[in-house]
Amino acid sequence: AALTVRFLTRRFIGEYGDMEFIYSHNLTVDGREILLHIWDVPNSQQTEDSSSEEKRIQWADSFVLVYSICDRASFNILPLKIQFIKAAKEGQSQEKVPIVIVGNKRDLHHQRVVSSEEGRLLALSLDCGFYEVSAAE
Repeated sequence: AALTVRFLTRRFIGEYGDMEFIYSHNLTVDGREILLHIWDVPNSQQTEDSSSEEKRIQWADSFVLVYSICDRASFNILPLKIQFIKAAKEGQSQEKVPIVIVGNKRDLHHQRVVSSEEGRLLALSLDCGFYEVSAAE
């Protein structure tokens, strides 16, 4: 949620509840106006039954999966999430689904438990994009 709010408002808010939100945002890319709908789901809600997760996956055109570089568990669930997304989306068509893996909390490097290299290698092995950022900075 912090990363989404930072992207939309350019402000950092450190504490969030376990709520999911759908945000709408207009963006100009290469001179074209684009309307984004962002369905922000906290990690705790991503363990719901697979039909709820399937509904979210069918709704979306692309995916940004965020983990904390300070939380190994948030990183370790990514391969299963990505396999689930690809099975649901790419099973219907031959088109590659855009997925980006983002390691957040780069500013907390002293608490890091997941290396940048691990994130890059995971993204490479799963054919995803990769970034490391700090929502706070």
